[in-house]
Amino acid sequence: MNPTRWATPDLQSLVDLFYDDPSSLGSFSELQTEMVPGDYRNLLAHNSHMTVTLEDYHHSEVSVQVVDFQRTQTHYSRKIILRRLSDNKPVLYGIVRLSLNFLPAHVQAEIEAQQTPLGRVLIKNDILRNVKLLSLWKVEAGVELAKLFDASDVADPTWYGRTALIYCDGLPAVELLEIAKID
Repeated sequence: MNPTRWATPDLQSLVDLFYDDPSSLGSFSELQTEMVPGDYRNLLAHNSHMTVTLEDYHHSEVSVQVVDFQRTQTHYSRKIILRRLSDNKPVLYGIVRLSLNFLPAHVQAEIEAQQTPLGRVLIKNDILRNVKLLSLWKVEAGVELAKLFDASDVADPTWYGRTALIYCDGLPAVELLEIAKID
């Protein structure tokens, strides 16, 4: 087995965790960095935590709303919305899959408590981490994404996202799909 391959998050496998019909989330087109509009490029095209990046961009801390989750013996996955604390508006949709074998039990418990954004948990617990951007995406929202982003009345909503991998203490521990929303 090629360890690089198994450690790369696959967009389809992340979406399939929570969607029988992926079109309800949206339609995805992979983009080169220069094709992503300016503010979205600044929010997505980097190797940093989205929690910190979003809070800097929106000048507000964010809270996490767990929409759905799954747990197996080896993985914890969740579908989330990050909201600005300043006005409770959604600023990020995400699907996260964590390999539990790579995180200490107390960090796993804090993540599974579903009260704090993942990035903040990892930073607070001094987990050595390296975020690796893998792909950037144009997302033409499906019905569920529009609803989760409180934009059900927007005609043809389009946002941008990324897939990324977080290495914790040198090990590929977290696979991410993150879709940003700019007002």
